[in-house]
Amino acid sequence: MHVEVNGTTLRLVQGDITNQRVDAVVNAANSSLMGGGGVDGAIHRKGGPEILEACKKVREEMGGAKLPTGEAVTTTAGNMPVEKVIHTVGPVWKGGDAGEYELLANAYRHSLEQAAEHGLKTVAFPSISTGAYGFPIEEAAEVAIETIREFLENHPDTFDEVRMVLFSVDDLQEYERALM
Repeated sequence: MHVEVNGTTLRLVQGDITNQRVDAVVNAANSSLMGGGGVDGAIHRKGGPEILEACKKVREEMGGAKLPTGEAVTTTAGNMPVEKVIHTVGPVWKGGDAGEYELLANAYRHSLEQAAEHGLKTVAFPSISTGAYGFPIEEAAEVAIETIREFLENHPDTFDEVRMVLFSVDDLQEYERALM
């Protein structure tokens, strides 16, 4: 399923984000940027040690600090079939009253800003924060679609395609509902 937003295709697909043929994939990273489980672990495994080394360099440039929730940075993609990996930290779900919605929107927005700054025309996102971080998929889908649409409306012709890559059929269906 897809829609056109201001010259950009916003597409929903089921699949493995590490196999997407796009300019950049977004990594639902943890704040240490040192790899982990879920999407983060899969991207680090597929990309190889170059991604970890690039993340270490980013941490050094930040004075050893962790990447704050909602922020994003860009690194090499190592062995992945893409140019760059954009790492962002989504919020841990705490019931919805701890700023999670705005932090999740920031993760999408800042990732799109990173892609635009690097001249990347096609970007693939996972469903940020809906795995181990526990953000309810229905609400996360709405935040993701709304934030991406708003960005595309305000930045015409920045991208050719923004793709949401959902791992399961159930997740894809939630994003389809949010897109309608």
